[in-house]
Amino acid sequence: MDYPITRHPEFRYKTEFQSHEPEFDYLKSLEIEEKINKIRWCQTANGALFLLSTNDKTIKFWKVQEKKVKKISEMNVDPSKAVGNGSVASSSNSSAPKPYLANGGCTDRLHNSPGNDFSIPAGGFPSLRLPVVVVTSAETSLVARCRRVYAHAHDYHINSISNNSDGETFISADDLRINLWNLEISNQSFNIVDVKPGNMEDLTEVITSAEFHPNQCNMLAYSSSKGSIRLIDLRQSALCDSHAKLFEEQEAPGSRSFFTEIIASISDIKFAKDGRYLLSRDYMTLKLWDINMDSGPVSTFQVHEYLRPKLCDLYENDSIFDKFECCLSGDGSRVATGSYSNLFRVFGCSPGSTEATTLEASKNPMRRFVPHSSLLPCTP
Repeated sequence: MDYPITRHPEFRYKTEFQSHEPEFDYLKSLEIEEKINKIRWCQTANGALFLLSTNDKTIKFWKVQEKKVKKISEMNVDPSKAVGNGSVASSSNSSAPKPYLANGGCTDRLHNSPGNDFSIPAGGFPSLRLPVVVVTSAETSLVARCRRVYAHAHDYHINSISNNSDGETFISADDLRINLWNLEISNQSFNIVDVKPGNMEDLTEVITSAEFHPNQCNMLAYSSSKGSIRLIDLRQSALCDSHAKLFEEQEAPGSRSFFTEIIASISDIKFAKDGRYLLSRDYMTLKLWDINMDSGPVSTFQVHEYLRPKLCDLYENDSIFDKFECCLSGDGSRVATGSYSNLFRVFGCSPGSTEATTLEASKNPMRRFVPHSSLLPCTP
């Protein structure tokens, strides 16, 4: 829908809850921040939303569900006849004869007990009249519950999680390993990729991002700090040390410099919805790959080319190591990624498209919410 220039669509966040808390690893003397690294939606069921969230060390599986708020509108209890437990009972006369139960037992013990004023009909048990409570369910509230916690499986900081199209498994990746999890099992995972060398001095690259194929549950891709993307098939072997395809762009002759390897490091990859194309983001560019063609990217988009002469300054203040994410539109016709100064770039990637737009994100976004149901506590 097209809006006038003076009017913008207003988005209100549906709910908010605390996913992670700060922790401290006493064995390694390591402080673990509550900062969320990745969030991934899982398949919905029975109107509930499921999602995975992770910080540096711990992954959590959340269920977010709407629940009706029940309120008591009417209760037909006569206060003059109410007893301690809220039930209503008929009073008895202390001088009445002691009745006998149907099984022949005497109720002497009941009548002699202190504070007991119940009348038990002869031949039966006490007859209690319970109050009728009328409950109304007008309002709904969003409740977030942590269903499972997947912890203690990574020695290094988790940089990626990705759920599988089979709806049963997901992967988590750190600098050197990728683990495969079952959503129902939180105390066991399987290591499927391990790039850790026998001697850490021989380490030449690390894993920067990993993503499952959106349609084929046996395929996944992961990127590295050397600018390469590896596509692997889980059916080949239990430990996927070898890749099915390797995607990397060859350097132009004479273009190599001190910064070449640094800016070639891929910080994020995303599959297109149909699984045919793969989008990657390095420091300077966005690249679109066809998974059927590993000779080079089909499109390259310059994100902030004006920074190339300033790479030395960016290296000195460590900005050259900043990481940016990327995404594709649902129809696959556009790609987007972030830049500096609250700017992000949108490019058209359809054949023959020359679309390129720079947009500015709000520096002070208005976060409007409904107080009674939007801010919810964490319920581990």
